[in-house]
Amino acid sequence: MITLKDLTVKNFMSVGNVTQAVRFTDNGLTLVLGNNLDLGGDGSRNGTGKTTIINALSYAIYGNALTNIRKDNLVNKTNGKSMMVTLDFAVDGTNYRIERGRKPNVLKYYVNEQNVDEDEAQGENRQTQAQIEKLFGMSHDMFKHIVALNTYTEPFLSMKANDQRAIIEQLLGITMLSEKAEVLKEQQRLTKDAIKEEEYRIKAVEEANSRIEKSISDLERRQKIWRDKQTSDIQSIQQKINTLEKIDIKTELDNHALLADYLEKKNLYDQAEKWKSSIQSDNLKQDRLIGKLEKEIISLKDHKCHSCGQDIHDEKQTSILSDKEEQLGEARNHVLANNEKQQEWQHAIDDLGELGHMPVTHYNTLQEALEHQNTLNNLQTDVERKQTEDDTYQEQIDTLRDTGVQEVEWESMNDFNILKDHQDFLYKLLTNKDSFIRKRIIEQNLQYLNSRLAYYLTKLGLPHEVAFQPDLTVEITELGRDLDFDNLSRGERNRLILGLSWAFRDVFESMNTPVNFLAIDELIDSGMDTNGVDGALGVLKKIERERNKNIFLISHRDELVGRVNTILQVIKEGGFTTFSTDTEFVDAK
Repeated sequence: MITLKDLTVKNFMSVGNVTQAVRFTDNGLTLVLGNNLDLGGDGSRNGTGKTTIINALSYAIYGNALTNIRKDNLVNKTNGKSMMVTLDFAVDGTNYRIERGRKPNVLKYYVNEQNVDEDEAQGENRQTQAQIEKLFGMSHDMFKHIVALNTYTEPFLSMKANDQRAIIEQLLGITMLSEKAEVLKEQQRLTKDAIKEEEYRIKAVEEANSRIEKSISDLERRQKIWRDKQTSDIQSIQQKINTLEKIDIKTELDNHALLADYLEKKNLYDQAEKWKSSIQSDNLKQDRLIGKLEKEIISLKDHKCHSCGQDIHDEKQTSILSDKEEQLGEARNHVLANNEKQQEWQHAIDDLGELGHMPVTHYNTLQEALEHQNTLNNLQTDVERKQTEDDTYQEQIDTLRDTGVQEVEWESMNDFNILKDHQDFLYKLLTNKDSFIRKRIIEQNLQYLNSRLAYYLTKLGLPHEVAFQPDLTVEITELGRDLDFDNLSRGERNRLILGLSWAFRDVFESMNTPVNFLAIDELIDSGMDTNGVDGALGVLKKIERERNKNIFLISHRDELVGRVNTILQVIKEGGFTTFSTDTEFVDAK
């Protein structure tokens, strides 16, 4: 429940520097009368500043008067500064205060005596104002039609169709859909931004992947070149190995070893044969020498010279014979020695045995065969090395694929798109005039609005039938005739204005929260006959009695004094308005 408590006013419109206060918590029907002592002292009711009360209330809540008065013109012209309006109120048990002023500009907002927000430099804090209006749950236009009725306010049925629709939609809760649609629209924007960011992220991942794939392709190309060269090199080396392996190098080396043995043996054999031949030749020589010496010795023994055959003397013969016999001995010993040596060499030949066939080799020398073996071993090592070479390209490719290439995740994008589709669907439900939600809300609340309107118009004695249609237009009929609002007389229009206002208020309070205050400014003064006034007062008394309302009835009619609970005097004297703090209680009739 919204409970307006106290309103204080200083230097606002005709109120001067002395702060004036009005209390809204005294339930009952209060007649607000004016007394302008500056106009002849006869108690004129005109120009006293009665409407100042509801203008100040409007300014406190919305920062604007009920009518299009410029804000600087709300400041008291005589004092010209330090305007301040303060409103204390409560909503569902929480106490609030608004302090709003100009020259200087001030806006202070208190919740349970704690200053929530303020902007003393400008006094126009939009965020604070939005909080205040959200708390009251009604726009300024709605306020003027259900809380503070004023003859200067454009009647609802005189407003443009779009303006009428805006108020009715707000009243029936359709504006709530629009507000939710605005919130949803912001969420849609955030979702679209998120989708755009996700698109950028995915695109960045795809571009990064593309660059990495290009790098991988380049590495794979270079890897192929490397592998092709590796294969070519291996094939070339293998061909050389195959050529070398046509020669059994082990057999070749074995044959060279056998050949070396053979040659060594043959060398020994040849040497032995040579020595044997030499000994045999020497023996032949010695045999000839021995034969010669034996003949000479025989001659010498016959005392014949072995050379000339002449006789020789004994002494000479003995010497020569001795010499020849010595030579013969030496020759025979030499033959014996040669025979022994010949036997030794024969034994050596016998020990060597048969030479056999000379081994056949491909290479002339062992060195060439060893070089063949070394070359073959090196080539085999090269093949093994080539075959086991690390493919560094593959490692780089695997690293790029494992750590560089990112998986493109579409889950978030899909979720965002689903959310967007859902939000779009909800947005259409909230904004499309043919939406079943809007139709359902209108159907549920329009019937109640029309029933309350019919009730109040009956109480006010208006013979016309007035009803809101499903398209939110208003139909006015009398005895089957369609009428416009301007077809009605002034009194009929005022009855309809009052009936609409009360019906609007009933719908608002049924859908939102009760408000303890209602002001009616001179609507029953203009064009209302006695039956109209009686009907209006009857409804107002019933409202204040059954719903605990404080109703301010601003009027010029002195005859109403005896029909209200309280009288609030608004007195203007010396150019300044004051509110009577002494309330006068009378018996309402």
